[in-house]
Amino acid sequence: MAIFISSFWLKGYQTKGIFNFMNVLEFLHTRQSNPHLHGNTPDQETIENILKAGMRVPDHGCLTPWRFTVIKDDGLTKLSKAFKSAVITDGGDEAKIEKAAKMPFRAPLIIVISTKFHQHVKVPKQEQLIAAGCAVHAMQMAATCLKLGSVWRTGEMSYHPLVKERLNIELHEEIVGFLYIGDELKELPLKNSKSLEDHVSYF
Repeated sequence: MAIFISSFWLKGYQTKGIFNFMNVLEFLHTRQSNPHLHGNTPDQETIENILKAGMRVPDHGCLTPWRFTVIKDDGLTKLSKAFKSAVITDGGDEAKIEKAAKMPFRAPLIIVISTKFHQHVKVPKQEQLIAAGCAVHAMQMAATCLKLGSVWRTGEMSYHPLVKERLNIELHEEIVGFLYIGDELKELPLKNSKSLEDHVSYF
């Protein structure tokens, strides 16, 4: 997967005062998820700004191998019913059914990111799946820039065929994540930075 960044593009934004490299680095080094979300549904402009960030990720072959499903308002109730039905289908007990039904209401906005695989001789499905994952991350970063909290969730519901069916996602596609977005209910202490040791080698 080839990634190209134009230094002229970056310099242009830096000159205009839009791009501050130190602030960007600090942002990247301190970003963290926050599962404690509440508040009203973000407005349409905010939602579209988040979605646009997801469309700008590295994309080998320009295939756009992803699909975004925006869930808000009544959609949260529909997703709740889908989760509940999935657990009932699997023979879950009352406690598990109740827990699943409550899950979508942990944020006012959920963006479901799923794959949209293409047959391509140079871009295997694995790369397309990674690109869709990059879209999740980009949208999460955009949400943070817009002063919103977010958390990338997966779990059993990501793989359940009934949930895919209710979301109009083909069974052969993958749900990469449920991106929960909202106002932060509480500010979390900054986690310690992870050490590079044992994770980096030089060749």
